Amino acid sequence: MLAAMAVTLMAGCRRVPPPTPLSELNAQQMHGHAVFQTQCARCHNDRQDAPLNGPPLIGIYKKQYLHSGAPANDERVTDTIQHGHGLMPAMGNTIDQQDLDDLLRYLHTL
Repeated sequence: MLAAMAVTLMAGCRRVPPPTPLSELNAQQMHGHAVFQTQCARCHNDRQDAPLNGPPLIGIYKKQYLHSGAPANDERVTDTIQHGHGLMPAMGNTIDQQDLDDLLRYLHTL
């Protein structure tokens, strides 16, 4: 019985809290959500823990590391968006700085 409780507690520690409801996002986060929908949603889920062509991004900043093994911080996420990684294409100059900033703010709500 003690072992079952330990397994349950350990499994519960891996779950990430749910994303902030869309109705509670500020204007920048909502704009970031719109950027996500147009630029990222074809390959990544944001509010579900299920992969599409790329890994789901739910809880991306609530974990210590990204799927690539890099630290989960703005610098590494920005680098991945701008320069790509693995099968993810580089967005480079196709996303302006304001859209990128708002996208990062949105990703922090996941």
